[in-house]
Amino acid sequence: MNNYFISKLNLVNFRNINNQLVEFSSGINCIFGNNGNGKTNLLEAIYYLINKKSFKKNTNFQQLINVECEQPEIILSSLFQNIKEPDLMFSGKINQLGHEWFLNNKPHKKKLEIKTVFINPFDSFLFHTTSSYRRTWVDQHLSLLSKEYKAVLNKFNSALKFRNNLLSKKPKDHRNQILIIDEQIADFSFQLINMRKKFLLDLKEFCEGIFKQIFDEAHNIELNLITKFDLKGREEIKNFYAENLDKDLIIGHTSSGVHRDDYQFNFDGFNSYEYCSLGQQKMSFLSLLFAYIELFRYKFKTYPIVLIDDVSGELDQSRWNNLISYLKSKSFQVLITTANENFKKELEKLDEAQKIFINDGVIKIS
Repeated sequence: MNNYFISKLNLVNFRNINNQLVEFSSGINCIFGNNGNGKTNLLEAIYYLINKKSFKKNTNFQQLINVECEQPEIILSSLFQNIKEPDLMFSGKINQLGHEWFLNNKPHKKKLEIKTVFINPFDSFLFHTTSSYRRTWVDQHLSLLSKEYKAVLNKFNSALKFRNNLLSKKPKDHRNQILIIDEQIADFSFQLINMRKKFLLDLKEFCEGIFKQIFDEAHNIELNLITKFDLKGREEIKNFYAENLDKDLIIGHTSSGVHRDDYQFNFDGFNSYEYCSLGQQKMSFLSLLFAYIELFRYKFKTYPIVLIDDVSGELDQSRWNNLISYLKSKSFQVLITTANENFKKELEKLDEAQKIFINDGVIKIS
């Protein structure tokens, strides 16, 4: 299967971007402009088109619509191309009442099969400092790779919600109901733990090699699962929930379980948050992301579209150049932004890359 890439995008009333058509290269696309001019908004438009949602949390229509528009409706029109497959014309109309989507001019309710990976400059810090972010990151990225994982995770979350409702409201015979639901939760927990472990092992196979390729250094990079249920079977997990039932009834929710599991990023055997500089932390996280992209390629025989929003911070010039060389060696479509003047100079040296300049929402192609 060959990679689909976004070839053309027409935007109407999306944030501050001027109503216009933008053309992209199938390889590297460099997006330049000062902060606040619309670089991230362009990435968001592509992400929204493909995923039918923003990568920014709690984003509603009023935040997406251009404040100076004459008609309160956003229109996204695009052309996706592939070397051997037919072109895909995909468009959407978004307003206060909802949205409509069209594939090759026919109504289309599902999302496109095309996938995206978005990388922003704050991800590394959040990943290293926030356990809930680590859990969400793994759940989201593993769900993209495995429909089975996504299905089991959804079932677990539904069962957990039901259990928490029983713990909170304490209806008649709630203890017996909880013990019954704990059978399901134990089974789902066992499956999730094993799929998470497999995912982390698969990532490790790619991570160290990519770190060396991009940053020209050899280090042991791995993400480990921290769980109370390591090497435990379904019955032991069920007993754990039963043993914590009295405590959970007092506080009114499930205090511990696989929904509270965490991950530790190790750098040469040490916790990277405690041991590494900010630069090393970002290097490690970027290696993890590109390892995921390679794992995605291995599983689906195609790459996602990669959206990179100014990751130049904490990296020096030699590491910028290595990152650029890595991107040049790959066959996935990349859209990378920067407001860093020195990094911009390095990206401008790429003769084969598409150069896109944004100034106050107006886009120009070089």
